[in-house]
Amino acid sequence: MDDKNGVHLFLPSYKKLKLFTGLAHPELAFEIASHLGIGVSAMRVDRFKDGEIRVAIDETVRGIDCFVVQPTCPPVNDNLMELLIIADAMRRASAKTVTAVIPYYGYARQDRKTRARDPITAKLVANLLVTAGCDRVLTMDLHAGQIQGFFDIPVDPLLGMPILVKYVEECGFTDCVIASPDIGGTVRARAMAEKLGVGLVVIDKRRPAPNVSEVMHIIGDVKGKTVVLVDDIIDTGGTIVQAAEALMDKGAKEVFAACTHALLSGRAKEVLSSSVLKKIIVTNTIPLTEDRRPERTEVLSVAPLMAEAIKRIYQDLPVSPLFE
Repeated sequence: MDDKNGVHLFLPSYKKLKLFTGLAHPELAFEIASHLGIGVSAMRVDRFKDGEIRVAIDETVRGIDCFVVQPTCPPVNDNLMELLIIADAMRRASAKTVTAVIPYYGYARQDRKTRARDPITAKLVANLLVTAGCDRVLTMDLHAGQIQGFFDIPVDPLLGMPILVKYVEECGFTDCVIASPDIGGTVRARAMAEKLGVGLVVIDKRRPAPNVSEVMHIIGDVKGKTVVLVDDIIDTGGTIVQAAEALMDKGAKEVFAACTHALLSGRAKEVLSSSVLKKIIVTNTIPLTEDRRPERTEVLSVAPLMAEAIKRIYQDLPVSPLFE
């Protein structure tokens, strides 16, 4: 093709996509790449002797749409810093776009001031990602929906609910209700209950201190029913176990726990393994090693959903059908 002055113009006939991964969850990145039909691009992440993170991208990213898979799960600060350095390196290497694929967004629970002089760390992390050079964020089940508004770049917050709904449907429960372990999770639980066409139960609790909760009331009928407790995060396991015990005391036939992000901190493995829960259903947004995996745990993969979202972003197609 020539312009009006006879100068030959080289126009690219297609865009290019490359998928990278930090050290947080390479298994998920390779699974996503497999669904996309591509390989994971070459990049090295290691440490200097003093612990500083060193990133070396071993292939060109000039003019490339780069996607970096890195949940900011424990060790949160290391994984977050890795992601920031990777994004900065890609921006300085003239990547066309840098999309941070963050299956689990750390610091999301610090999304507002609850007391005087509290930080809003979820907003701080958003600022850091934008400053580092991220053009877009792809994440899953943000703890608070308003975190999308903390960014000045596009954010695609995928939902883990369709994956959990499909699993519950395949279980074929005959008399099932969906329960929220607290008032704050009612919207999530109601959406799942509506998808399944079953009833909703809400547990009213208070939280006198971080990671400490007390069940006050159970709103709804659970007698003789299979109850699926739905939450976005299981951290220490105390809240979900206490809720399950309260439901069993009210006559529930059996209680399942379902969540997107299995943080499972501290003694969570022991707490959940010795609980009344029939099964714990989680996704692999966070790597779950055997030493942290409770008994009776089922892990569902988010890779097909995230791969489809990446493909749609790359091809400039709407991501909204994935929320249905």
